[in-house]
Amino acid sequence: MSVPIIAFFNNKGGVGKTSLVYHLAWMYADLGLRVVMADLDPQANLTAASLDEEQVEDLWNSEYPKTVFGTVQPLIKGIGDIAEPYLAPVGQPLFPTLMLLPGDLSLSRFEDTLSEVWPKCMDRDERAFRVISAFWRIIQKAIAAHHAQVVLVDLGPNLGAINRAVLIAADYVVVPLSPDLYSLQGLHNLGPTLHRWRGEWTERLSRNPAKDLLLPSGQMLPIGYVVLQHSVRLDRPVQSYNRWIARIPQVYRTDILQQGEDKSISITKDPPNDPHCLKLLKHYRSLMPMAQEARKPIFHLKPADGAIGSHLQAVHSAYQDFKQLAIEIAKRTGDFL
Repeated sequence: MSVPIIAFFNNKGGVGKTSLVYHLAWMYADLGLRVVMADLDPQANLTAASLDEEQVEDLWNSEYPKTVFGTVQPLIKGIGDIAEPYLAPVGQPLFPTLMLLPGDLSLSRFEDTLSEVWPKCMDRDERAFRVISAFWRIIQKAIAAHHAQVVLVDLGPNLGAINRAVLIAADYVVVPLSPDLYSLQGLHNLGPTLHRWRGEWTERLSRNPAKDLLLPSGQMLPIGYVVLQHSVRLDRPVQSYNRWIARIPQVYRTDILQQGEDKSISITKDPPNDPHCLKLLKHYRSLMPMAQEARKPIFHLKPADGAIGSHLQAVHSAYQDFKQLAIEIAKRTGDFL
C-alpha cells in the first residue's frame, strides 16, 4: 500500500493551517506511526514551530542548505537532479518516529523555475517533468529514508506555481477554514483551481518522455474540511460566527466538490450532519502560546509548562479532539492507522 501524502491547503492565510499540521503529525506519532512533516511553504512557519533558532540557522547556513530548497538547488542551477533530502528530528526530547522535511525562506526562488517549465511539459521536455515532480520525488525519498507511514504537507496560502507542484504531489487535500468571509472566498478560488490543475497534469502525464521517471498521479482528492479557531459558549459556536459557519457546507459542495447544493446539511446542528466536515476545533486561546514556548503540541503540556487547573482540563480535551480528527482523516485516506 502506498504511503498517503496529505496536503493541508486553503487560499486564505491565518486559519491555523500550520498549527493543524503540526498537531496532527504529533498525534499520529503518539498513535504509533512513523510520520514526516513536509514544510513546503516558503514562509517556513512549520519549521519555525518545530525547531529552535539555532537549529534553523544551522540548516540554512551552507551553500546547499539542509532544507527542501537545498534539495532542489541542482535543478535550479541546471547541474543535476534533486539531492538527497535531509530530515530533521523534532521534539524535546527527540521523538524518533516524527521527522521534519525543513522549509526555507529561499524556496520562493523556485517559483519562477516552476512557472517556466510548466508549459514545456507539453513539449515532452524531460527536465520540465523532473522540475515539476521534484517535490513528489523528494517526499518519496523521505518516505523511504524514514520508513514513513504518512506524510503531512504544509503549503502557503496562494495559488502560485509552487503550490501547484506541491498539490500535484499530494494524494489527498484537507481544507482548514476559519468561520469568516475570507475563508469562504478562499473556497471559491480553490475549487476551480484544483479541478483545472488536476486536468492539466493528467494531460501532461501522457507526454512524459522518460519511461524510467516515476511521476505522481496528481490525484489531490479533497477529503473534507476542518473549521478552526471558532469561539464557543456551552460547547456551541457563538452567534457572531454562525452566519459564516452555516454557509461553509454549501460552498464546499459547490466549489470544491462541484456538486449541487443540499439544504438539509448543516454544521450548526448538534451534532453537525455534513459528511465533509472532519471536525470543528475550538480556539484553545492561552494554551497555544504556552505550547509554542514549550515547543510541543498543546496536548503534551504538563503542569511544569504552566498547564494547571482549567488549562489541564483543556489539554485533555485537546488530546481527544485531535485524536478524533486524526482517526477520521486516516479512515478517509485508506485507514493507515
